[in-house]
Amino acid sequence: MSHMSPLPAQSHPELADDFAIFERILGFIPNSLLTMQRKPEIVKAFGALTKAVMAEDGKVDAGFKRILAHFASRAAGCRYCEAHSLIAAGLHDVSDEKIAAVWEYQSSPLYSEAERVALDFALAAGTVPNGVDNALMEKMRLYWNEEQIVEILAAISLYGFLNRWNDSMATDLEPAPQALAEKVLSKGGWQAGKHGNG
Repeated sequence: MSHMSPLPAQSHPELADDFAIFERILGFIPNSLLTMQRKPEIVKAFGALTKAVMAEDGKVDAGFKRILAHFASRAAGCRYCEAHSLIAAGLHDVSDEKIAAVWEYQSSPLYSEAERVALDFALAAGTVPNGVDNALMEKMRLYWNEEQIVEILAAISLYGFLNRWNDSMATDLEPAPQALAEKVLSKGGWQAGKHGNG
C-alpha cells in the first residue's frame, strides 16, 4: 500500500498539459505524478525533462529508451518502474515479442549486440554503487557515438529519479502495467509491491 495517496487529476487544473505528456507516453496518468502534484512545480519540471530526454526525434530509438529505463529500474529494484517502462516500450513500437524476451536479452536474436551492450550499461548505471567502468564505456563506444551515449544515460538517469520516488513512496501500480508485468516479468521473479517487501 502506498505511503501517500494520489490526488485526483483535477486537483491542479494548471497541470492538464503536463499530465497529457504522460497520457501520451503511457496511456494514463501515473499514480506517481498524481502524488507528486502536491508540488505542481515539480510535475512541470519533470514533464519538461521527460519531453527532452524521451524525445521521439532523438538519435536513440524512443522505444529502446524505454527498454533502457526498464533495465535501470531492474537494477534499482523499483518494481513500479520496471512495469511502467515496459508499457511505455510497447506504446513506442517495441514488439510484444521483444518485450517478452527482456529476460533473455543476452541470447535473444531480437536484441542486437549494440542493444545488449547498452542494456548492460543501463544495469551498471542503475546499480548502487555505480558499476560503469572503463571497459564497459569502451564497449559502448564501439556501438554508440557520444550524442547517443548522452541520450542513453539521460533515459537511465530520468528513471533513477522515478526509481527513488516510487520505491520510497511504495506507489501503487495501475492495472495495465501490473497485468503486463505479471505476464512478462513474473517469470524472472518480479512481484508487485515495494522492493524488499515482497
